Amino acid sequence: MSSEVSMHPAQKLSKRGLRLAGLVVAVVLIAVVVIGLITRATQASNLKTWTQEQAVPTVSVITPEPGSKGPVLDLPGRLEAYVRAPIYAQVSGYLKDWKTDIGAPVKAGELLGEISTPEIDQQLLQARADLASAKANADLAAITAKRWQAMLGSDSVAQQDVDQRTGDYAAKVALMNAAQANVDRLEATKAFARLVAPFDGVVTARDTDVGALINSGGGTGPELFVVSDIHKLRVYVQVPQAYGPSIRPGSDAVLMVPEYPGREFHAQVIATSNAVNASSGTTLVQLMVDNADSKLMPGSFAHVRFSLPVDTAALRVPASSLIFDNAGLRVATVDGDNKIAFKTVSIMFDYGKTVEIGSGLTSGDRVIDSPPDGIKNGDAVKIASDNATAKPHEKA
Repeated sequence: MSSEVSMHPAQKLSKRGLRLAGLVVAVVLIAVVVIGLITRATQASNLKTWTQEQAVPTVSVITPEPGSKGPVLDLPGRLEAYVRAPIYAQVSGYLKDWKTDIGAPVKAGELLGEISTPEIDQQLLQARADLASAKANADLAAITAKRWQAMLGSDSVAQQDVDQRTGDYAAKVALMNAAQANVDRLEATKAFARLVAPFDGVVTARDTDVGALINSGGGTGPELFVVSDIHKLRVYVQVPQAYGPSIRPGSDAVLMVPEYPGREFHAQVIATSNAVNASSGTTLVQLMVDNADSKLMPGSFAHVRFSLPVDTAALRVPASSLIFDNAGLRVATVDGDNKIAFKTVSIMFDYGKTVEIGSGLTSGDRVIDSPPDGIKNGDAVKIASDNATAKPHEKA
């Protein structure tokens, strides 16, 4: 009998179980290998995807918008009295005395000082004597002419003689009038010996003293006194040409002076020169400031601050969004395909944290804030969702 026939049934079952166990182990091993391969391929794919995603920079964007208020223009200014009158001598002599000193308030017509004029006094005495003589001669000529007119009616004298007497009377009257005019002239000159205030104000200078020799200069000699009206002050400011159209009569300004730190005085533009100085490129602006309490002093310097109107065409962006390189001043924007697009811009005003762009941007542009280094035109980027709608003032 063969060995297969003689094999016990239990032995047959044991061999069959071993084959089945081997098959199961083989299937498990194959499954483990397949799963490992699949897992490794998936991880490699995920790593590649992650690497590609990390290669695309994530940026935050802002939308440029007009500023809520206009820029502030701070310029140096010069204070001047509302009216200033230097008092010069119109007659020569010696200062007899002065009545008011610097800082003294005066009224119109009030005596400031008086000049001693002995030469004019003598000329006036002579002129009055000449007037008296001319008047006496004119009176005598009038009586003579009247008498000869009376004798003409009786044919006692010739008409020629009467005409001569009448003409002599007219000549004597003319001489009398000339003498009177000379007296009036000298009296008017003598009146200039009294130095008086031309208007209500304050004596801001006294450059003479008792006994000083005074020479009439007709405005070219030294100033004896200066009277200034300081209840209001004029402020003169040289405004750059670019800002001239924004500062017109009626505009308000804030005035600050070193002697009152932290205090503001309000001024108003009353006139502009409407011309540009060719040497400085500025236009002269005149303001008026109230000085009823006499706190401000004419001749001093001040800082004048103008609040310019808002330019609705200008857009503000953070200063951190600017790129300045060999291509010039630019900003990086994100187009509709989330790709970089550089735009050349110009700055109108610099506010420190933000800048006002004069040209190159529109209100619909998406500007990258703090653009990463190395980005190029056309590069793809991702937009950070939390900053996509940030405003310039929120980013600042």
